Amino acid sequence: MDVIEFDTAFAPVPGRVDQLSPLVRRLVCNNPGPFTFTGTNTYIIGKGEVAVIDPGPESAEHWAALGAALAGETVSHILITHTHRDHSPLANRLKALTGAPTAAFGPHGSGRIPRARAVGGPELDASGDLDFMPDLILADGAAVTGPGFTLTAVFTPGHTSNHLAFRLEEEQALFSGDHVMSWATSVIAPPDGHMAQYLSSLERLLDVPDRQYWPGHGPGRSDPKPLVRAILAHRRMREAAMLERIRAGDRTIAAIVARIYAAVDPRLHGAAALSTLAHVEHLVEQGKVTTDGDITLESEYFPV
Repeated sequence: MDVIEFDTAFAPVPGRVDQLSPLVRRLVCNNPGPFTFTGTNTYIIGKGEVAVIDPGPESAEHWAALGAALAGETVSHILITHTHRDHSPLANRLKALTGAPTAAFGPHGSGRIPRARAVGGPELDASGDLDFMPDLILADGAAVTGPGFTLTAVFTPGHTSNHLAFRLEEEQALFSGDHVMSWATSVIAPPDGHMAQYLSSLERLLDVPDRQYWPGHGPGRSDPKPLVRAILAHRRMREAAMLERIRAGDRTIAAIVARIYAAVDPRLHGAAALSTLAHVEHLVEQGKVTTDGDITLESEYFPV
């Protein structure tokens, strides 16, 4: 298996506003965990009249810190990369406080592609913020502007079906949400997460000249294309390994996870099972694997 050069030395101070560039400030929520690393990154773009990207989860501590960071400024837009509960819930409170519209691709599940099969039921991924409904729907390429900044929406489905990244044109920087992170690979959890979409979205990023990524968790990444290429290679090798396990006789997601993720923190095995399911779904879509019924965690899988 290939090795991705992750950066896990990130040690932010929760609630502290860090100036990352002339146009970008970051505020980290105190919600560390196996899926959030050191916490959710909230970004403030501009000065005086600003946009906020991913206000974060319902947290009194983070809400107070965000309010202090925005004191004396006008919020023009509240942008959401995707509707997981560690990113979008504070958007409605910030809207009520500032009057700024919320903007996203759409509500949770809005980018879901038609399925030929039922994949694990509608709430297999239980982390969706089902209460969020944006005021502004941002299609791929739509722009939000403010004094001195332009943020362009880049549709990057895969981690969720409604995932957007936002490109800060003036700095050739991409707010990559949970699509590309420096500390770990993204979890792809069906039915809303979709591996083929994720891989396609990664490949798309190789064609643009972004010089800096600011992700939803963990540190930023300069010269990000080698990381994107490494993640693509890692995913393809994982999928090849899963196909080999199925050809060797492993018939269930649990059996594949036990073999391939044996060295992974057991707390992450549930997430590993969902990513494995996403890979197996992709193998079924490619005609390399078949199943005895629907594509679920409990189904059995066979080589074609």
